[in-house]
Amino acid sequence: MPTATKGRAVELSDAQRLSWLRLIRSENVGPRTFRDLLNHFGSAENALAALPDLSRRGGRSSYKVCPADKAEAELDAVSRYGASMVALGERPYPPNLREIEAPPPLLTMAGPADTAGSKAVAIIGARNCSMAGAKLAATFAEELSRNGYLVVSGLARGIDSAAHKASLRLGTLAVFAGGINVIYPSENQALVEAFHQNAGGVVTEMPFGLKPRAREFPRRNRLISGISLGVLVIEAASRSGSLHTARFALEQNRDVLAVPGSPLDPRSEGANRLIQQGAALMMTPDDALQVLEANSASLLSQNFEEPAGAEHPGYNTEEISENDRQRLLYALGPTPSDVDEIIRFLQISPQAAQVMLLELELAGRLERHRGNKVSLIT
Repeated sequence: MPTATKGRAVELSDAQRLSWLRLIRSENVGPRTFRDLLNHFGSAENALAALPDLSRRGGRSSYKVCPADKAEAELDAVSRYGASMVALGERPYPPNLREIEAPPPLLTMAGPADTAGSKAVAIIGARNCSMAGAKLAATFAEELSRNGYLVVSGLARGIDSAAHKASLRLGTLAVFAGGINVIYPSENQALVEAFHQNAGGVVTEMPFGLKPRAREFPRRNRLISGISLGVLVIEAASRSGSLHTARFALEQNRDVLAVPGSPLDPRSEGANRLIQQGAALMMTPDDALQVLEANSASLLSQNFEEPAGAEHPGYNTEEISENDRQRLLYALGPTPSDVDEIIRFLQISPQAAQVMLLELELAGRLERHRGNKVSLIT
């Protein structure tokens, strides 16, 4: 089991790290499913052994468990690249990120940036930003980093790149939508190299070598906001990824800050709308510092608790009847339903519900939604 003492981080053994990687890379296993499996079976190794049977009971005859040699190859590739794979709760794992709903169990990380501190702020915005927008991003990033904040962004063109460049010397972190070795856009290759020569870092939850696809960017945006105490938006169109990141920030109880712009510039429409909807209006870096310092106490004061399941042998598997499984299927539908409400409606134990939902999810028949909701894939 991972070792930990009160107030200190866990530390996985090599064998545990391999099992964790195999589990999160197995078919239909995401961060929430990973946590549920560890809760129920007590260890990733036990969960791996149970995956095929769970999937079969969920209605799928074949299931792909990530092979040990494939996981070993990824760990080796990560190491040769000069990166490391960090588990939830280990010291380099960003502390604010572990507070979000279903944090990634493993992150691939590289670079000298100090990610173990709680003081981090995201600066994001338009790729096709104006010269004034880029200057604002640099001004905010430089001043915030000078005050001890790790500046987090997504390495995109425009505002992201300006923020990274301005905070290189004191601390910046780029979150990737693809593998740690896939720099996107490629024009920022030199910028990433400068990370390693200064105080920069890169992080991703995606497999080594994976090229970023459109569906991966929302996952990246969720990490950007999750790592940070607040998200500062500078120049964002009405339908931009920056607004998605701001929405994640609200769901994660993070501060949303926005720099206003001209109502005649479509690049400012998103930021202006955020202010209209209650985001804190930022005129100077001092404004951002005041908001972040005032509202960060609740996150900064939380102590780490070892991931659930890491010290437990697992529950005794309950005898679940086929009638219970059918009742659950009848209760579910394409509309997301709250898991706690399902448990009360069916009058079953939380453990039985957890097992049946895992069965359906591993069989590819269940979709998870924010707020502990699920729906049936029809």
